[in-house]
Amino acid sequence: MSNPTGPDQPDEAAHPQDEPATEVFAPADPSTQPADPPEGERRFTAPSGFDAGSTQIINRPHEPATEVFGTGGSADTEAFTAPSVAPQKIPARDDAPKPPAKKRSWGWVIAIVLVIAALAAVAILGTILLTRGSSPAASQEDQVRDTISDFDVAVQNGDLAALRSITCGSTRDSYVAYNDKAWEQTHARVAAAKQYPVVASIDQVVVNGEHAEANVTTFMAYAPQTRSTRSFDLEFTDEQWKICQAPTS
Repeated sequence: MSNPTGPDQPDEAAHPQDEPATEVFAPADPSTQPADPPEGERRFTAPSGFDAGSTQIINRPHEPATEVFGTGGSADTEAFTAPSVAPQKIPARDDAPKPPAKKRSWGWVIAIVLVIAALAAVAILGTILLTRGSSPAASQEDQVRDTISDFDVAVQNGDLAALRSITCGSTRDSYVAYNDKAWEQTHARVAAAKQYPVVASIDQVVVNGEHAEANVTTFMAYAPQTRSTRSFDLEFTDEQWKICQAPTS
C-alpha cells in the first residue's frame, strides 16, 4: 500500500484554496513532545525549505523589572502608597466660611466713652454757669417789673391787702397804719378826685443782688398829658421782690 503523503502525490496542505497553511512556531522542549503522532492523526505541516534548518527564536527586547506598588509589601519592596484624602465639601455661596473676627480691644472703647462723658460734663457745667449768669438775672428783672405793675393796679383799685403784701420798710408801715374803714373812705375821695399816680411805662430795671432800682414814667390820673420820671427801690425779701420806697405823688 502506497504512502498517501509520499513525494509522488501532493499533500492536501499544498492546496491553499482548501485549507490555509499551518504557521510553524518554535518547537517546544523535545522532552515534552511525543515522539510520533498517534496513529490516524493527520499532520497539517506543509513541507517548506525552512524545515531543513533549525528554528531561530527571536528574543523580545529586554524590559526593566516591573516596579511593584504595594499597600503593605515586604521589607524588600518599596511601597508607594498615595495619601488618603477625605472628600471635601464645597460650601455654597451663603455657607462660605467667614474670616475670623478680630478680637476687639476694649481699652480704647472705654477711653472714648470716658472722653465723651468728660465733654458732656463740661457742656452741662458751662450751660449751668451761663444760665446762672444770664437767665436768672433776666428772670429777676421780670419779677421786678411784675411787682411794680401789681403795685400800680393795687393803688388804682384801693386793694389795701395787696399793697401791704408787696411793700416793705417805711412804705409798708404806712399802709399797715391805715384802718380798713379809714382806708376805704380815703381811697374813695382820692379816686373821685383822680389824685392817684399811674405808671405809664417801666423804662429801666437794674438788679444788684437782693436790691433793685427801676425808673418809670408816671402821670397823675387827673392830668395824663403831664408825664414825669420817677424811681422805685425794691428789695428781695420773703422769696419775692417788694417795693420799699415808692414815689410820692
